[in-house]
Amino acid sequence: MTVTVDAPNELSPEHAQVLQEFRKQLLEEGVITEEGDTLGTQHDYVLLRFLRARKFNLKQSKAMITSCIEWRKTVLGVGIDEIYRRMDPYGYPERPEVFKHWPMWYHKMDKLGRPLNIQSLGSINMTALNKVISPERHWEAVVCTAESLVREVLPAASYATGRLVDNCLVIVDLKGFGLGKFWSMKTLIRDSFQVSQDYLPETMGHLAVINAPYSFAVMWNAVRPWLAKETQEKIHILSSDYESALLELVDAESLPESLGGTCKCEDKGGCLESNWGPWMEGRAERREKWLKGEISRPGLSLEDREVLKVKSDSTENATPVDS
Repeated sequence: MTVTVDAPNELSPEHAQVLQEFRKQLLEEGVITEEGDTLGTQHDYVLLRFLRARKFNLKQSKAMITSCIEWRKTVLGVGIDEIYRRMDPYGYPERPEVFKHWPMWYHKMDKLGRPLNIQSLGSINMTALNKVISPERHWEAVVCTAESLVREVLPAASYATGRLVDNCLVIVDLKGFGLGKFWSMKTLIRDSFQVSQDYLPETMGHLAVINAPYSFAVMWNAVRPWLAKETQEKIHILSSDYESALLELVDAESLPESLGGTCKCEDKGGCLESNWGPWMEGRAERREKWLKGEISRPGLSLEDREVLKVKSDSTENATPVDS
């Protein structure tokens, strides 16, 4: 039984043809396989991320996805699959201490069903961070957490909403973030942007910057050259009345109290450390089964929902057997 989870939203006939040719050439050249991979290239919506990132230019899209797949095989000398097996992005031992000095996390979903990715840059303390985790180990955690967006977070949001959710809402809080902190972590910010843009393209739907300091113009001039034009167009600098703007995007019960919402995640250890969302439902058990090879992936997905629906429909339509 084949379950279709692709949803190439309202593709024009021309773009649909490019998508078909894109898959055909990637298969013929051995870049991808029919079986697919942990990136999800067996699904059209994943290939569309690369096509959209390169405006459906076939040659440029092929170069981008080829580079991405090579990076996934070689990153940190072992590849992303091995990294994700040996490090749980939401449960590695140093995480509680790391989050005191590097608070970046996922939290529930907005009104469109997109996961929230909250980054409190003003709370970052690189000196203190380096005392609780080595730079190499921290970069491994950064890469692993970024990977979790496409492996677990977006698929679980799709599962919860019953439709494809392919990008997230990023909220960057710059309260307390000055030029000194910016220069101390400029390289790390640049490298993080590269992972997001080059290897996880089109997974950021909207980026809202709040509490921007007076020095933000200087920072923006330094950051802008790292960003593709399409990425720049998704960035919105909110005014001091940012709470009302965020509440237009996110229901109050899904927005942390610290950002103007009402959510405290009191029964889950607080919003910051809970990482709460549908991706956390039964996660520990799923990850354990995945590590043992009992299931093919650690997270829920729209495909799981479709399989359950098919099974349910089959049960309801089954012919009763007389006893």
